[in-house]
Amino acid sequence: MKIIGITGGVGAGKTQILEYLNDKYGATVCQADEVAKKLQKKGTDCHRAIVEHFGADILDPKGELNREKLAQIIFTDKEERAVLNGIVHPAVKEEIRKIIKKEERKHTSLFLLEAALLIDDHYEQICDEIWYVYVEDAIRKKRLIYARGYDAEKVDDIIASQLPKDVFLRNSDRVIDNSGIFEETKIQLDEMIRNLW
Repeated sequence: MKIIGITGGVGAGKTQILEYLNDKYGATVCQADEVAKKLQKKGTDCHRAIVEHFGADILDPKGELNREKLAQIIFTDKEERAVLNGIVHPAVKEEIRKIIKKEERKHTSLFLLEAALLIDDHYEQICDEIWYVYVEDAIRKKRLIYARGYDAEKVDDIIASQLPKDVFLRNSDRVIDNSGIFEETKIQLDEMIRNLW
């Protein structure tokens, strides 16, 4: 089984790439954010630790985490972001290892792991290759404002909180340039898959 880590800044179009590789090549997709959400549900160890640190103010009326409130804290405060990452990321990594073991038993041939923090959290230990999805900041900004309805200030905060391009480039095996039309991206992806085996 080939395990490919797919990373890149917010608004780079990682989801569309995952969908394409799943549709065309039958790749199994695992998104670290989705794993993290499950592990942060009410009643879990992560949930308890987050509430213990950040207080009950970050909960919604049902007792689940209010992601908006939490995002406001962590995208503007590096130390608080580090605390949250320290609670969530080790648990996510452990869960992903379990998922990979299951997929190996199913004889899955291509496993895609998508995470913004693949590099920060040293997922190269798990992945055969790291692929970086690159898009110019100006295009990412436009996409986030139009597609997700974020305001410009929120987009700037998010982009500032992520790794700079040169760190992604230094730590990746291959780069997908997703700045243009998706047809161009597909050609790159097909080539990369051909070269994998």
